[in-house]
Amino acid sequence: MYLEDMFGLHGKTAVVTGGGRGIGQAVALGLSKAGAKIAIFNRGNTEETVRMIRKSGGDAIGIKADVTKEEQVVKALEQTAEHFGSVDLVFNNAGTCIHQSSMDATVEEFRQVLDVNLTGIFIVARAAARIMIAKGIRGSIINMASMSGTIVNIPQWQCSYNASKAGVIHLTRSLAMEWAEHGIRVNSISPGYVATPMATDTPQDLKDAWMKMIPLHRMCKPEELMPVILCLASDASGYTTGSDYVVDGGYTCI
Repeated sequence: MYLEDMFGLHGKTAVVTGGGRGIGQAVALGLSKAGAKIAIFNRGNTEETVRMIRKSGGDAIGIKADVTKEEQVVKALEQTAEHFGSVDLVFNNAGTCIHQSSMDATVEEFRQVLDVNLTGIFIVARAAARIMIAKGIRGSIINMASMSGTIVNIPQWQCSYNASKAGVIHLTRSLAMEWAEHGIRVNSISPGYVATPMATDTPQDLKDAWMKMIPLHRMCKPEELMPVILCLASDASGYTTGSDYVVDGGYTCI
């Protein structure tokens, strides 16, 4: 019972951005099973994830929102708070990646990646924190970083993605310090290669190269991120803020 109380999310409302598929969908399902009510924010379809959660006995809504558009994010968070009564947890997951060398990438492509992966994280986190502060909620914000914020991926080149994820890690620390006085914890997770369409739909020669460099010689399953996320989301990590948790199969040890 003690562990259930520490790690459980019953009575909590969680926002998951980019929850239409992949990591976001898996995390939304996992948080729901831990007892949270779920609001899925996505530019595209949210219906599948909402249906899966409701089928498993959970409570979920889907809201179409682009994380790079502040007015859409603010409106979506207000709608969530009105529907569920609070916003206690944010899994700030929406992201994109363009594999281009620094010489081939356009400035527009570079800005596009940073706009989604870094500015979008800031927009969502700040809008959620404003609601938490106004309601006196001691919430938790979990930002999606990446091992790419620490190392440079090879053999593909992706300078915009790497730069954006390094920014997420330090943005997380900065927000954690600013909002600590309000009891809002801000942490990030840094996965390695995860078996979602973003990684699995890449050329086989790239995947073969990755497997040789991962000590566990396989990609992470999306659900294998849940133990860390659940800990950061719950009261079990009540004394943890400004931290980055690496889940990469040992890649960054090399």
